[in-house]
Amino acid sequence: MAVQEARQCGDHARCAEGGRAGHRRAVAAFLARRDELAAGQGVPAAVAHSPGASRQWVSDELAESARTVAARGREAGEAWLRRVRRVTFGVLGGVVLALLLGQALTAIGTGWTGARTAALAATLVLAALLTGAGHAHRARGGILAPLIGEDNRLSTSRAVAACWLLFAVWTVLFLALRLVTGADRVGLGPARGAGLLTAFALTAAVAVAVRRIVWVRIVGQRLQKIRADRPRAADLLCDDNGRASLTDLQYVLVTGAVLVLGAVRLGRDPDRLPALPWSLVLLVAVSAAGYLAGKWAEGGRPTILAVVRSREAGDLDAPIRTGDDIEIRGAGFVPAGAGSPDALTRLVVRVGPVHAHVPLIPVPGGFANPTDATLTVPLPVDVEPGRVEVWVVTAAGVETNRVTIDVVD
Repeated sequence: MAVQEARQCGDHARCAEGGRAGHRRAVAAFLARRDELAAGQGVPAAVAHSPGASRQWVSDELAESARTVAARGREAGEAWLRRVRRVTFGVLGGVVLALLLGQALTAIGTGWTGARTAALAATLVLAALLTGAGHAHRARGGILAPLIGEDNRLSTSRAVAACWLLFAVWTVLFLALRLVTGADRVGLGPARGAGLLTAFALTAAVAVAVRRIVWVRIVGQRLQKIRADRPRAADLLCDDNGRASLTDLQYVLVTGAVLVLGAVRLGRDPDRLPALPWSLVLLVAVSAAGYLAGKWAEGGRPTILAVVRSREAGDLDAPIRTGDDIEIRGAGFVPAGAGSPDALTRLVVRVGPVHAHVPLIPVPGGFANPTDATLTVPLPVDVEPGRVEVWVVTAAGVETNRVTIDVVD
């Protein structure tokens, strides 16, 4: 209901601010509740006498609060997309105005030239095209829509390819308008444009290849992807956990530096395609290869290494019995981007035919369970004694390998 009201709201600025405020309040309430329960406060007396019952009650309480936070986060994300659409339109207008003022100031004393007219006209045409495209995708963030991946994050490969595409289109428009404004000769030969064409082809091919690589690895359960609440600028340089990624960083820096060099060369010789040195084109190719290799090596399938009986202080050593806690040790149970409370509540352990949801165990500042390397769950009472298979289903829907345990009476 709240999401529908946000979509129907006419005052987008007020809706966006309300969505962000509601999300902040939900997060603050969740953190306060988590720390309160971690300190043992607020647990009903009816379940406080039983460690298992109190743990389950605490987990259910936090799971409900986590779902509220996730719903508020989605509302804030939709409001952000509507707001960023207006901001990008304003940025386009600001670029055109800044170019006009810059052209007017630099023309003092030298006079207005045909190159200035062509540059301003090319910018206006490109801004109009982007405005129309942004309006057509207004529900998805305007002109940012093509840069947003299926996981609702900004795609580094798409952003880099888009920058080269815009530069190439603007350059062709500019040179075409130079012919209209009276240029005697415009350099459009393949010898000058080969470097620019190759660099653009490389970045475009990388964007297509990355999408295919990610899809193939997700379908093959070798990569786990969790949808984000909204895109962020940090997505261009960071992994899904928000940590800086070396492969993404080097790809953005190298291609950006070469793009700046191309723009400078066009500015110094505005009647010809910018000639990019082949050494720099090779540098772009090496950077793109490193970026693709990083995408291919990213992530991995979750794996169970061992399942043991969880033993508390004072317990005797014993086999696994119905009702005992089992500790699952492995790797990849909490994939990148799945550290939010709502994603943690979607972790499931299959014990034979029984689905056991992993309980949230709060501690001050976070959760002791689940973690990326260990999961602790009570063995369901419906599990029959004997040899039983155990495996984990992560929040991304990926299943681990199966490990067999012996359950005794």
